[in-house]
Parts: sequence; C-alpha cells; structure tokens
Amino acid sequence: MIASSLKAQDKIETTISTDIVSQYIWRGQDLGSVSLQPTLGIAWKGLELTGWGSVGLSDPNDVKEIDLTLSYSIGGFNFGIIDYWTNDGLDQRARYFKYEAHETNHVFEANIGYDFDFASLQWYTNFTGNDGINNNGKRAFSSYFEVNVPFRLAKVDWTATAGAVPYATSFYDTDKFAVTNLALKATKEIRITDSFSIPIFGQFVANPHSQKAYLVFGISMHP
Repeated sequence: MIASSLKAQDKIETTISTDIVSQYIWRGQDLGSVSLQPTLGIAWKGLELTGWGSVGLSDPNDVKEIDLTLSYSIGGFNFGIIDYWTNDGLDQRARYFKYEAHETNHVFEANIGYDFDFASLQWYTNFTGNDGINNNGKRAFSSYFEVNVPFRLAKVDWTATAGAVPYATSFYDTDKFAVTNLALKATKEIRITDSFSIPIFGQFVANPHSQKAYLVFGISMHP
C-alpha cells in the first residue's frame, strides 16, 4: 500500500517503476512474502494520480493488491485520497468493480501531512469501504499516523520512521492506542554503467504491538 506527495511541477511528468521486495511489510504489518510491486503515475503542478500494485512471487496465495492515489501538494503541505483494493475481503468473488457497502473489497482512505524537510508528519483515516470495527462493534474509521526523519550517513540515504494507531480497530488489530511501526531504512544506488544505476534498499521494521520484527531487502527499477 502506498501514499505519496509531490512538490509542484511545471510540466507533466510520468513515473514508471517497479520494486521487488523480499517481504511485503506495510505499517508494521506482514502482508506477504517476496513480491513484485509496480507503479504508474502522472503528475502536474503538485497534482498526482498514481496506480500501485503488489503480487506475490514466491507464494501464489499472497494477497493481490491495486491502489489508486489522487494527491495534491503545495510547499510542504499535502493531502490525498487512496482507494485500496485487494482480492481478500468481503466479496469472496474478488470483483474489482464491487462498491456496495458491506460487500466491497475496497477501502477508501484520506490523508493529510506536512514535510518540514528535516522531518515529515502524515495522518491517514479510512472513511468508507471495508474498514475495521472498534471495541463496540461499530465502524472504527481506522487511523494511522507516522513521523519520518530522513538523514544521510556514510554516503547512504536513511529514513527513520515511527508510526502508531491512535485507537482500537480490527483493521490494524489493535484494542487501544498502539505503536505498530518502528523502522530504519537505508537506500543506495548501485552504479552499473555511467548512465545506469539500480537503487537497492534494506529496512529493519519492528512492530512493538504485535511483538514482531522484519528485515526487508528490495530492488527498485525505473527508466
């Protein structure tokens, strides 16, 4: 699952890329094993429309996912709406164009955030679709927020992340406030030729709430 922000561009730009990851970890949750995760996006003057997907490579039973994100950013401020769809949800036939309440596999999420350069803050809330329930059995409007701090060390780009779920929801399997995502990610470009390089990344992720930890390796490919 992906959410993005973009600084204003004066011309239309297109993104075509894909990642291969050793494990699909999202906000501290284990969503699959080795996965292929392509991205297709178009952006203009801070407005961005992005399609992102994930499909398991090593386990055919891994969840298949398609996310559509519409976002806008100006300066450090950004907001957006994300449509998450997976083949695992309320609709056992896994129909993409099934949107009826209590029958759909789609989850719709709104997000808002600000990038201070030295750190960024982001808040996400599900507002409709296949959301979780709270301790009273009602729609939880499941939310998640995180802080990201980028830095450079030993000629490598790093990002430290701390994320939490503010209240009970079955969507994140929490019954109260819970820290679910503590991560440290390192990214480095491996130069193949003078004009071609491949970014690789490694990430250590810990979920204090579930008492789980993961070490993820990934390769990014883009023209």
